[in-house]
Amino acid sequence: MALADRTATTVWTGDLASGSGVLNFGTGAAGNLPVSWAARTETAGGKTSPEELLAAAQSSCFAMALTSGLARAGHPAERLEVEATCSLDRVDGTPTVTAMAIRVTGTVPGIEEEVFQEAAQAAAKGCPVARALHGNVEQTLTAELLRP
Repeated sequence: MALADRTATTVWTGDLASGSGVLNFGTGAAGNLPVSWAARTETAGGKTSPEELLAAAQSSCFAMALTSGLARAGHPAERLEVEATCSLDRVDGTPTVTAMAIRVTGTVPGIEEEVFQEAAQAAAKGCPVARALHGNVEQTLTAELLRP
C-alpha cells in the first residue's frame, strides 16, 4: 500500500493550439488552475503548465528534504528559500522536460559551509521528486548559505 496517493484532474476542451484546460487538485488546496499549450511554450498569461507544476513539486520536496536533513544533523534551518526551474525543450522534435535547476538560499545558524553544501546535495539526490526525475532529467543545484 502506498504511503500516500494524491490526485489531480484536468478537463480539456478544444484542440492543442487553441484549446485550454482547467486543473483541480483532489485536496482542494488550489482552486481551478487554467492550463494551455501557450502557457507552456509562450507567455504564461496567468495560466500554469505541467512544467511549472513540476517545478513547484521539486521546490517544495527539496525544501522538506533539506530542512529534515539539517535538523537531523543538529542544524535546524531558520529559513530556506528554494527556487526550481523546469525546462521544456525539443528532443528529436518532441517537447520534453530536459532540465531541473534548483537554487536554494538558507539561513542556518551555526553551520559550516561544507556541512550546508553536503546537506543540500543529499536533499537534491534524495527527495522523492528528484528520485523520480533521476536518469531522465538533468538536475543542477546551486546552494548559498546566508549568514545572519
